[in-house]
Amino acid sequence: MVASIEMHLDERATRRIRVLWDLLEELGVQTLRTPHDGKHRPHVSLVAARALDPAAVAAALADVEVAAPLRLNFQFAGVFVGRVVFLGLAPTPELMHHQAVVWRALQAHGIECLPLYDPGEWVPHCTVSMRVPRPILTEALRRCLEVLPIEATVIRAAVVDYARDVYREL
Repeated sequence: MVASIEMHLDERATRRIRVLWDLLEELGVQTLRTPHDGKHRPHVSLVAARALDPAAVAAALADVEVAAPLRLNFQFAGVFVGRVVFLGLAPTPELMHHQAVVWRALQAHGIECLPLYDPGEWVPHCTVSMRVPRPILTEALRRCLEVLPIEATVIRAAVVDYARDVYREL
């Protein structure tokens, strides 16, 4: 199980990514639209952990504007190990700094995050599918590229753990 701090996107960007999810589902790719009763929304995770206590996270981030109105630009599609397909963000100095501030505040309060989210390791992205079947991976990537670029603005942030039914806005 994984919990995360998600930055949610404006309506226009959210709609475009949901259209991509629909196109990929038609292709036979399970997207984030499907798991956990459709609770997932397009997002960028700032950190992830095996579990997060929402109250402890809120206290650790009391002085941080987690939902800062950052401008985001999705510019490429990629694949992580395990055939996890994602839309990649331009790693602007503002975005990278914001993520590092959130990570450091959590660390200062003893909240452990997965190493892939350490500043300098984190790849800013929006996951599209957790496991694309090998025979349709190329077609899935082509469909992702067809929706790019996508400009977005962060409108809210939340501590999320869908497997444990946790959702708390920050």
